[in-house]
Amino acid sequence: MRTGVATVPLDWGRCPRWLFERMTRLGRGISIAIVEEFGPEELLKRLSDPVWFQSLGCVMGFDWNSSGLTVTTMGALKEAVRGIETDLGFYICGGKRVSRKTPEETQKWGQYLGWEESKTNGLVNASKMAAKVDSSLIQDGFSIYAHNLLFTNSGKWAVIQQGMNADVQKARRYHWLSDGVDDFTEEPHSGIASDARLTPLNLTAKESKQNKEISSDMVKLEPAAFLKNFQSAARKVSKNMPAVSSPVGKSLGSQGRLPGFTDMELNNVEFHWHPVVAEKFDIKRLIKTIEKAHFSAPDNFAALLSGEGIGPKTIRALSLVAEIVYGAKPSYEDPARYTFAVGGKDGTPFPVDRITYDKTLSAIERGIVQSRLAQGEIDSAKRRLETVIYPF
Repeated sequence: MRTGVATVPLDWGRCPRWLFERMTRLGRGISIAIVEEFGPEELLKRLSDPVWFQSLGCVMGFDWNSSGLTVTTMGALKEAVRGIETDLGFYICGGKRVSRKTPEETQKWGQYLGWEESKTNGLVNASKMAAKVDSSLIQDGFSIYAHNLLFTNSGKWAVIQQGMNADVQKARRYHWLSDGVDDFTEEPHSGIASDARLTPLNLTAKESKQNKEISSDMVKLEPAAFLKNFQSAARKVSKNMPAVSSPVGKSLGSQGRLPGFTDMELNNVEFHWHPVVAEKFDIKRLIKTIEKAHFSAPDNFAALLSGEGIGPKTIRALSLVAEIVYGAKPSYEDPARYTFAVGGKDGTPFPVDRITYDKTLSAIERGIVQSRLAQGEIDSAKRRLETVIYPF
């Protein structure tokens, strides 16, 4: 269910140093106030909510409708808790330019804190799986370029990452919270912030369960069998589909063959189940990946996804075969939606929790006062908070 809208246009440039420093000080005050009032898990929960996160970025002073709000707010928060992580019991790893170093940072914290290896590895796995799911199971055209893992001493975690789509000039923010993740591959998000409504391949939807099961089963077959099915799917797409649902008589697809390469070009015309404009697969690379996955013998789809070399192209190929050859339709419903920290005034998804709402405002206001800003800056932050609370 989609319960909110955010306009997140792509933005270029850098946050001015003077603003970033003030955001850092304000972020430190708010973080300390919330942890003192509610504990580190509550701060984790709040940040995993797209609406609360957006509001926090606005209160801290960044443009409300800029893609840079995500990266700058997370950068300021990471800097804000630097040096007091162990006092708060709250840690932030990753970022925009250091997203690939998230596992390394997490491992270092685990070693420093003397955690058992299994606890640290669980956090690293959560980071990697969240990144893979949002790039491979939700193929919405948004390329992930910023990734943060947040966690507490208890081992609970959240992931906040953002992708960009240059074609539509938009950004999309993905939020995760460990408390709501029973299966990384099935509706795991606490919320996805985006105003661009698309028809992506969405394998996280419950409706895609059969498609994923068949994809996993195909990997267990001999790679030659998969190749045969893949070629069959290519023929069906290029030859049979026009007869199924092309009322205007347009050609829906054509297939070209080059040595070791299959190029399936599908015109942007609605047909059957698979609304794909273009599919391009390097057959040699695809088969090599399938062979490697076959010999690793994954127990389930999540294990398949976590395998080395398994990316969007491989997942797309498996899903295409499962749909076209075996009739296992995946979901093309955009999962972008909002969740609410304290409920909604219309009772959706639940009535406003006034007690929690007032405590939240009190903690933020106390954080503003404790942020060591000049009085004028404190007054400005309070006005921004009032604007977020009473926008009309």
